[in-house]
Amino acid sequence: MLDRLTLDQLRILVAVAEAGSFSSAARRLGRVQSAVSQSVRALEATLGIPLFDRGERIPNLSDAGRALLADAQQVLRSAESLRAHADSIRSDVEPELSLAVDTMFPSDVLMAGLQGLSREFPFLPVTLFTEGLGGAEQRLRDRVARLGFSMPLPTSGSTDLTGELLVEIPLIAVVAVDHELAREPPPLSRETIERHVQLILTDRTTLTTGFSGNVLGQRIWRFADMATRLNYLLAGFGWCYMPKHLVAADIEVGRLKRLQIAEHRGREFKLAIHVMHERGSPPGRAGRWLIEELRRQMPILSLRPSVSTAR
Repeated sequence: MLDRLTLDQLRILVAVAEAGSFSSAARRLGRVQSAVSQSVRALEATLGIPLFDRGERIPNLSDAGRALLADAQQVLRSAESLRAHADSIRSDVEPELSLAVDTMFPSDVLMAGLQGLSREFPFLPVTLFTEGLGGAEQRLRDRVARLGFSMPLPTSGSTDLTGELLVEIPLIAVVAVDHELAREPPPLSRETIERHVQLILTDRTTLTTGFSGNVLGQRIWRFADMATRLNYLLAGFGWCYMPKHLVAADIEVGRLKRLQIAEHRGREFKLAIHVMHERGSPPGRAGRWLIEELRRQMPILSLRPSVSTAR
């Protein structure tokens, strides 16, 4: 029976309810009143219930009509969303956009970019995965994500992905101010560093097998996520390399201290974040918009491309 239900009937039901009468709804819709009345009767016949109480001079919604009005409005909104989504796809906007983003990526920049994306493409479904180490690349290779923002891994041997440099994030060695290392005279020797716990991120994938990054310590604590590692860093359990933008405030207020390590010879390490995608499947209009918006946001944190990588 419900296969005879039409969007036009629902539009007329909503119009009558909002306008307050059949004649007002007819004027709003640009139709004759008899056509509006006939459509409402057809809808009532399809549903098998009266939607209006016709005992008064001006028909009012029945209890059933009031109960179903919200459903009718929701169906119309869903239909409009479907139409707009189809229009977007037709104009080179992805049917959906799934993103895999390294936890090192500046979250303020990412959030600003996603807020802008939702305003620019309000009907675009977006899925976000935040990943550590090889997680973002694995999401791409599993085709769970369409775009990845992460460091290309030298051990992955992947030829099915391609991309370009987006930003280089400065990494600095830091420790809690009450940690023993904070009291050592700089620059710190390798021997001094090795006596203390180094806090590093672990990988849920096998993509970083054999990749040591910038591990200097012999005593290693491994963490699955950045936030937990930061908590242990602040609590004084060890030292680690952190994105500069994540610890700048803690250094400024005296919770963390930047370490000078002798073998670095004054070099500042950088984590090169690339925007990556499957070879032969470049981003659509929404993905390209997001990439350019993220590039535009980067100078806010003074994150501009430079040279090497480390983790």
